[in-house]
Amino acid sequence: MSLRICILETDILRPELVDQYQGYGQMFQRLFSQQPIAAEFTVYNVMQGEYPSDELSFDAYLVTGSKADSFGTDPWIQTLKTYLLSRYERGDKLLGVCFGHQLLALLLGGKSERATQGWGVGIHKYKLAAKAPWMSPVREELTLLISHQDQVTALPENATVIASSDFCPYAAYHINDQVLCFQGHPEFIHDYSRALLEIRQQHLGEQVYQKGMESLAQEHHGTTVAEWMMRFVAHKPETKSV
Repeated sequence: MSLRICILETDILRPELVDQYQGYGQMFQRLFSQQPIAAEFTVYNVMQGEYPSDELSFDAYLVTGSKADSFGTDPWIQTLKTYLLSRYERGDKLLGVCFGHQLLALLLGGKSERATQGWGVGIHKYKLAAKAPWMSPVREELTLLISHQDQVTALPENATVIASSDFCPYAAYHINDQVLCFQGHPEFIHDYSRALLEIRQQHLGEQVYQKGMESLAQEHHGTTVAEWMMRFVAHKPETKSV
């Protein structure tokens, strides 16, 4: 049986990147095809008001990254928050990346805001702070491609930190067996990150740009995170006998 994953796409790529990369939904589908757990994906662009019909059921809902601020007041963000809260209250599994990571933290009682640390770009290393049965293959540390100027600055009460760094203390977290989120972009590839850095070069400043570009010489663990996500969705918690 394949897992059925609903991808809630929260952005439209810049015109100069669309031809090559299509969108975040497509990038996630390419990424997830490289991990061993069978899964099928349906993409809905929630910025454009697309949502699955009520009769469809999914094993999990993934919220992608976005140029928008998770704490923004755009009508489509408010609609998405209402939708995600209802899914959470129903007990559905939720996955978040970058914007999705921040939005779910905010929605469930945490805080996300513009980071005083400034832009995070390129490849970033994190210490792993927790172990869970779905975190297979096991890693001693996690390396991911990033592109963000906002961060989660307070976690929801019942959240557990998975990955952290001095630059980004709440880089990944989970809430029991229901929510799993990452600030980094497992779906990014080096060429996409390089193209984004070039587009934002003037905005980032020379020092941040150069450091980001140099970091792209390293590999990243995007496929590991993809596998963790699918194992998390497939994971059935042990029921305690009374």
